[in-house]
Amino acid sequence: MPREFNRTRRINEQMQRELAQLIQQEIKDPRLGMVTVSAVEVTRDLSLARVFVSVLGKESEEVDEVLAILDRAGGFLRHELGQRMKLRTIPKLRFQFDKSIIEGNRLSSLIDEAIARDESSKD
Repeated sequence: MPREFNRTRRINEQMQRELAQLIQQEIKDPRLGMVTVSAVEVTRDLSLARVFVSVLGKESEEVDEVLAILDRAGGFLRHELGQRMKLRTIPKLRFQFDKSIIEGNRLSSLIDEAIARDESSKD
């Protein structure tokens, strides 16, 4: 496993905060809906940033549309990040859907079902 550098971690965290704010306040596309930036992973050479987003209440086709909107707004977001962050180069942004929230909800419901079955079998 590659070693995580403190500088890279700090850049990840700051970029996540800034992107979340920019997406909510600056992008005025009504098709976007509720988009949450759940994580950002920047490469060590700062050439690429993978931005993980989750979209509340959207179907898979709509998630693809949201990712396309964010990809089109990538240049604008990158420019705004350049204004807000003190970096020599701003990484290219790649948006990816974060399935961890959906998967967590599914696992939670499976656990609740198993507990309910155990409780009913005890009676």
